[in-house]
Amino acid sequence: MTGDSPKRPLALITGASAGIGAAFARAYAARGCDLALVARRADRLEALAAELSARHGVEAFAIPADLAGWEACEAVLAAVAARGRSVDVLVNNAGFSIAQSFAGVPWSRQRDFLMTLVVNACGLAHGVIPGMVERRRGVIINVASLTAFAPGVEGHSLYPGAKSLSVKWSQSLDAELRDKGIRVTAVCPGFTLTEFAEANGTKQMMDQAPRRFFQTADQVVAETLAANDRGKVVLVPGWHNKLAVAILKLTPAFIAIPLIKRGAAKYHLEDS
Repeated sequence: MTGDSPKRPLALITGASAGIGAAFARAYAARGCDLALVARRADRLEALAAELSARHGVEAFAIPADLAGWEACEAVLAAVAARGRSVDVLVNNAGFSIAQSFAGVPWSRQRDFLMTLVVNACGLAHGVIPGMVERRRGVIINVASLTAFAPGVEGHSLYPGAKSLSVKWSQSLDAELRDKGIRVTAVCPGFTLTEFAEANGTKQMMDQAPRRFFQTADQVVAETLAANDRGKVVLVPGWHNKLAVAILKLTPAFIAIPLIKRGAAKYHLEDS
């Protein structure tokens, strides 16, 4: 299976070791795609690759990488090319958030955030788009967030901006690439049952939120793939999230901003 015409399309998924990324891997394997799984935790990637290869008869391989690194996207793309493969589906899912204030953590941590969620995500897309254009087919899915539609609040200082960029960038890519056979979707989940809150230290507060407002990772992914199939560019999954965005757009800023700031305050951790 070499060159630009493999028997099966290849899906490159970042942040694939857990949560939404792992759900994307399972969904694309079920669709008959080979998988290039990217994350820092090699053991989890190898286990998921073995599971999906056995279950669906696809080729799945791990690319352990920390996307916070400078030009980490280049090493990931080189690992794919070394196998003689081209990327047909790119899922930019890797990410995290920083619950403290912007100046309350070292700049190196904030830089890691930007490298992971913005710079290397854009770099991966920049690297795979020419091949997709040449083949006249391809999919790019950028995992954004409901916070893309909300004002910035105390803590998680860069998160709304990064996710807003993901949405606007996806819209620009769609404008440039739709007539070249490439479908681009930015998915903007709300509360989702993953390990995300454990990683940023807000799990205790998140556990107090009503479960009826949470989706599973599989639900988010199923809606996303269906939306991408029909050419939808920006998806807010879940009726309750759609309602929240609609209300937010209709509410004057002088009312919305204080309410959102008050609700988000409990997810801001004190600077250490």
